[in-house]
Amino acid sequence: MNKNELLEGLLSILTVEQINTKEADLYDASADRYKKYAKARKVLDVPMPMAIVYPNSAEEVSKLLMFCNENLINVIARGGKTATEGGLENWKELTIVIDAENLNKIIKIDDYNMQATAQAGVRLQELEDELRKIGYTTGHSPQSKPVAKMGGLVATRSIGQFSTLYGGIEDMVVGLECVFPNGHISRIKNVSRRAGGPDIRHIAIGNEGTLCYITEVTVKIFKYFPENHKFYGYLIKDVEMGINILREVMVNGYRPSVARTYSEEDARQHFYHFHKDKCVLIFMAEGNKETVEATCRGIEQAVERFKDGILEYVDSKHIESWFNHLNWSQKDIDDEFEGMLEKDYHAGFTTEISADWETIPKIYDSVINRVRSEFERADDLTMLGGHSSHSYINGTNMYFVYNYNINCDPEDEMRIYHHPLQRIIVEETLKFGGSMCHHHGIGKFRNEWTKDEHGSAYFMLEKLKEVFDPNGIMNFGTIYFQEEGAKYQK
Repeated sequence: MNKNELLEGLLSILTVEQINTKEADLYDASADRYKKYAKARKVLDVPMPMAIVYPNSAEEVSKLLMFCNENLINVIARGGKTATEGGLENWKELTIVIDAENLNKIIKIDDYNMQATAQAGVRLQELEDELRKIGYTTGHSPQSKPVAKMGGLVATRSIGQFSTLYGGIEDMVVGLECVFPNGHISRIKNVSRRAGGPDIRHIAIGNEGTLCYITEVTVKIFKYFPENHKFYGYLIKDVEMGINILREVMVNGYRPSVARTYSEEDARQHFYHFHKDKCVLIFMAEGNKETVEATCRGIEQAVERFKDGILEYVDSKHIESWFNHLNWSQKDIDDEFEGMLEKDYHAGFTTEISADWETIPKIYDSVINRVRSEFERADDLTMLGGHSSHSYINGTNMYFVYNYNINCDPEDEMRIYHHPLQRIIVEETLKFGGSMCHHHGIGKFRNEWTKDEHGSAYFMLEKLKEVFDPNGIMNFGTIYFQEEGAKYQK
């Protein structure tokens, strides 16, 4: 199928206004934030999609997917464009992007049943703002909150900064609507719980656009008590001490909304006003007055137990100020992009993993030591560290963060810098039995390790693809390794 035939087919489903073929927009749609440096320098080495389309309903999504399925057209589902692992990158010549921009209605806020329903293209910040007006919150607050959209958050199995209290998006989703490549529209009803076989919500949650297109979601909502927020900060001996204190709080049954520990290097870029070249531990408690008081006692007791590792108490105002300026807006994204036109420097690349309490410190030490001893461009690193920011009763995550000066052609940055660093992190994590991806997803740039991640359970993941997307039209190269796409993994 050539471009004219593709456009004719799209025009039989949508209006002219719903089809975008502007070259600048197609170039922008060629990759997500993963290759932002090459993208800014106009040297992306991937094909542009042939069109971006904006359906107005699940029925139009159904017709689009049937058309693409019949004609073997690759489909990339797009929400707020904040993906970071290459999930939106295009690896096929014959591709369309189905953007959720017009699926932008908040359908219902039900404060009696404590849930809200919104279409996939609703920005999380918009839903949150409406809830805050009546004293509620989604509890979901990723750093991309001002621009991220509901469908993308569910499709990527996202997590927010307050997950230790509210959970990840998978804990918040009540029901949803999604469309499969054969055009079938599935609605998963909104109930508090059921034992009607396997939990089919999870076919859609985290599928990264490889199995279906999410059009509508219903999430839990929570009462919001900002007047009760309490903040704690400490300078501590080392990362392992911070993890020990996090564990103490969690296993004793307390759920602060935020519980984080930072290495010296990572603390330096977040807490410049008080870090003193030490590791940092922070907590935030929120909820009703009685819950917050109990949580604060739990935090204080945990700190007291490990007081030999506490070097200094930090003024809570510093922690509160940091939280109030943590999220990044579309302007922040645009400014970062513009900055890469002038500077050969990369700030803020991350690879996030998870493991049990015993294993996380081992992974952290092993990764840091291996990078420093094996990475060929170690002299170009300007920062190497990490932080734990999402904890559970049985373990926690680790964000590895690395910045570097780019001393190569823009199109070679991924191959020379990021991919070798990510490979070390993934290999060490899998070696110790952890998960190579805590919440950013697999995308296209961790797909070579998907089988290793799942082991014998990969059989289940593989069969889902065979059943729901037998023609392989959904987001080629994401999650599932494809030899044909390997040439772009650089």
